[in-house]
Amino acid sequence: MEYLTLKNSDLKVSRFCMGGCPMGGYGWGNVQENELLDAIHAALDVGVNFFDTADTYGLGQSEITLAKGLGNRRKDVVIQSKFGVRVGGGKTVYDNSPAYIEAALNESLKRLNTDYIDVYTIHYRNPETPIGEVVETLLRLRDSGKIRYFGLSNITAETMAELLPYKGLFVNCQNEYSLACRKYEADLEILQNDLRVTPLTWGSLGQGILTGKYDRNTVFGKDDRRSRDIYVNFHGEKLEQNLLIVDVLREIAAVHNKSIASCAIRYILDKMPESVVLAGVKRTEQLLSNVEAMDWKLGSDEQNKLEEVSFRCLKSF
Repeated sequence: MEYLTLKNSDLKVSRFCMGGCPMGGYGWGNVQENELLDAIHAALDVGVNFFDTADTYGLGQSEITLAKGLGNRRKDVVIQSKFGVRVGGGKTVYDNSPAYIEAALNESLKRLNTDYIDVYTIHYRNPETPIGEVVETLLRLRDSGKIRYFGLSNITAETMAELLPYKGLFVNCQNEYSLACRKYEADLEILQNDLRVTPLTWGSLGQGILTGKYDRNTVFGKDDRRSRDIYVNFHGEKLEQNLLIVDVLREIAAVHNKSIASCAIRYILDKMPESVVLAGVKRTEQLLSNVEAMDWKLGSDEQNKLEEVSFRCLKSF
């Protein structure tokens, strides 16, 4: 396992972070609690110590499942949970108000069966609440011991200006990034340098298309969000372009005797040497496939091939 220390913190974390969206049990097809718990245990066994979740994943179910899986190993790991997405009355709104932050944190602590969260992260910003009020609230919660550090999510360079006065306070920033989605690549680099944060990548496997398990004949059930056109990686021309990327990944995987997914993850780890890759996991075999990415490197020619096919496909889409 590879580790790094999150910027502006003393948190040493694995460079693979197990994503908790599937633990919510909603929108990812067949998800079984026993398989999720086994995957958490397998992650611990191979040295993964970084787990990401959010209060909105399964309306809290993800946090409950994670707590159950960690059991008495809670103090051995770093938990990142997120706030700012409020669901109720059939609506989803972004809420960063101080009152909501505190209420959301208290509920998350109960579900996670812990008295502190290592990294408490703004899931999405709502501009109605000044960032100064958000930071002041997070600092107060930090001083109370309920959180250790705080982070950012889904921030772009063009919306970063409000955050610059608080450089050095946030420990990480996560955004979508993979060979299938590179539109935030420059943003992550700018955020890393200008805000002094560790970049985290979500969607690191393109919602699964970069695992090599799916092709143009795959049909998802209605209980799987990927059946919807908004999940462009699995539909139309974007799917066809992604499959070209998978073909190159498959060739590289065969050379290294690694999984296709691990090569897609290794690309990010090598491209951004101070990053953490986040990927959702439903079962143990997925977890083990993903962590095959650790402790080796792509050759420069392999990295270049992936760069080339990725840019070519993205430009043509």
